[in-house]
Amino acid sequence: MHKYIVCIGSNYNRNKNLSFARRQLTTLFPLIHFTPERETEPLLLKNPALFSNQVAVFFSREERESVQIKLKKIEASSGRLPKDKLEEKVCLDIDLLLYDDQIVKPEDCERKYVKELLSFLPSSFK
Repeated sequence: MHKYIVCIGSNYNRNKNLSFARRQLTTLFPLIHFTPERETEPLLLKNPALFSNQVAVFFSREERESVQIKLKKIEASSGRLPKDKLEEKVCLDIDLLLYDDQIVKPEDCERKYVKELLSFLPSSFK
C-alpha cells in the first residue's frame, strides 16, 4: 500500500468545488481522511480571490502516475479550463504533496497553512 497526501485548493466557487473534490476522492479512495478547510490569501497571484484549502491522506495500491492521472481528471471534471490560468481562476487544484515518505512538492509542504493542516491528520496517517 502506498500513502498519498494531497492538498486541495480553490479560489472560484470554493464551497462547490471542494465539496465536489471530496465526493470524487471518496469514491476513488473510500478510506480517505480530510482535514478541516482553511481560508488563505492567494500566493504568487494577482487575482485577490481568497482560497479554500484542505489536506487529505489516503492509501492505495495504485502507483503514483495512475493516481496523479486521476487527480487531474477530477480537476478537469470540476470545469477547470486551460484559459482559466490566464485569469488566475482556480476552480480546483489537487496537488500531490507526499507519496509514501517521499516529498513531491517541497515548496508546498513548507507553506504555513499546509503545515497547520497536516497537524490535523491522525497519528496513524502520518
